[in-house]
Amino acid sequence: MEEILKQFSVIFPEINTALGSGIMVFLRIAGLYRFAPVFSRTEVPVIVRMALALITTIIVVGIIKPTAAPADCPIMLCMILNFLFGAIIGYVANCILAAVLAGGDMINTQMGLSSAMVMDPSTRTQVSVMANYFSTLAMLIFMYSGGVYWMFNAIVKSFSLYPMYAVNFHFEKIVNVQFLGEITGNVLFVGLHLAGPVLLATLGQDIILGIISKTAPQVNVFSLSFLFKPVMGAFILIVILPMLINVITDYLVSNAAIL
Repeated sequence: MEEILKQFSVIFPEINTALGSGIMVFLRIAGLYRFAPVFSRTEVPVIVRMALALITTIIVVGIIKPTAAPADCPIMLCMILNFLFGAIIGYVANCILAAVLAGGDMINTQMGLSSAMVMDPSTRTQVSVMANYFSTLAMLIFMYSGGVYWMFNAIVKSFSLYPMYAVNFHFEKIVNVQFLGEITGNVLFVGLHLAGPVLLATLGQDIILGIISKTAPQVNVFSLSFLFKPVMGAFILIVILPMLINVITDYLVSNAAIL
């Protein structure tokens, strides 16, 4: 069998080069699909994910210039590094959406819905109602604003930044550490920015209920807060939802375009 493969590479060198490059491209795209938003959700079956990765591999191999593997190239190491490089791109794209999820968690807590948890099938963990809502909203905006195109564009550009048969993985030279630090640091900042109107409204409500408790101690302010907070939070969200969509869109576009 080994002799047949050697003869095949001699007789059909172009096909052998294309197949070798295709395997490396496929693994890099598979790493992206494993951790990237939209594709990493469990609602997308594995067989569909792999079929999309195969179709994308055929397209990408036609765009880039396939190169033959060096004679002393450790193939297994290159395969692992290509998968890791695709996973890094998917992780960076996921960090962009994490800020919106954090904002939903803050809003959920301020609305007094901490006990209302639902099972998220995509992560197999318990998530809050508002976090699940904002996560779905951010996913739809991400797809509508061209986030999937930016991820594909990042994959194509990555082969000029990190060749498929490279074995020296210098993280600080390949990944923009400053940008990665900014998007991870923006998780709290953007989350507070999104949840700010609801936080201020519920804070004002707490101040009013505190004044009532001092002036009329017989009123059970504690039970009233559980009644008014969800209603107030839902009303504020309905009013500011168009502005929140614009804020989320601007945030996703400004960060995803850097991919």
